[in-house]
Amino acid sequence: MKKDMKNLVLSISLLLASVATFGQSKINFVAEQHEFGEINEGRMASHEFEFVNTGDQPLIISNVQASCGCTTPFWTKEPILPGQKGSVKATYNTNGRPGSFNKSITVTSNAVEPTKALVIKGNVIGKDKAPAVTEDQKANSAKIVFEKQEIRLGKLEVGQAVTAKFKVKNTGKTPLEIYDVQSGTYSTTWRLNKGSIKPNEDGLLEVTYTPRAAGEINETITVTSTDYNNYFTKVALKATVVPSTAKGVLKDGGTSPFK
Repeated sequence: MKKDMKNLVLSISLLLASVATFGQSKINFVAEQHEFGEINEGRMASHEFEFVNTGDQPLIISNVQASCGCTTPFWTKEPILPGQKGSVKATYNTNGRPGSFNKSITVTSNAVEPTKALVIKGNVIGKDKAPAVTEDQKANSAKIVFEKQEIRLGKLEVGQAVTAKFKVKNTGKTPLEIYDVQSGTYSTTWRLNKGSIKPNEDGLLEVTYTPRAAGEINETITVTSTDYNNYFTKVALKATVVPSTAKGVLKDGGTSPFK
């Protein structure tokens, strides 16, 4: 009788353990820490932490909390299906904050591991210490040229993520790197198809836009790069946004909206 009881208790324990682990999402970040190195004061230091849902149920991030107000997090808001990707973007405002920084971002979700800590760190070079761009650097700089300065996305629904592809050419003399791509409403994420664009080479800048309000949209996108003659380049996304008709239905279209 005692043996049967022990077997029953063991069976129940194994069953509960299997139920606890069955049907759950798993958040797997490509990297949980990013080192910016040295950054000149005044630049917005942004990094996108990519992850994959390696579980068998949709992953939902309920909150992303930064350790200080100087770090602004944005994240994929829609459920991420098994095998699909999402991201958490952290942007650190270096203006008025010279010196080293080490900031954490806590990600809360319905994953097996409900909280994850991400870290960004670096050293901000004060404006009084940052070397000025020389005329020689300007003369030998990369040069960013967009095939189109404006892309029309047509009609979208609120919350529908759509990716615009900007063809970029470097007509300068040194490799072109893109540091950051931001919109005034923080409704975009971005990805460059290569680490840098060599002189006379093309690249593809993918900007995913997720409208948060209905109306006629003319979203100005600011691209920060190593073009020392045109450090900030403006492009635009235009769309007609209508109220969402979906109720609990996942939409296609790329990376999901950020906060």
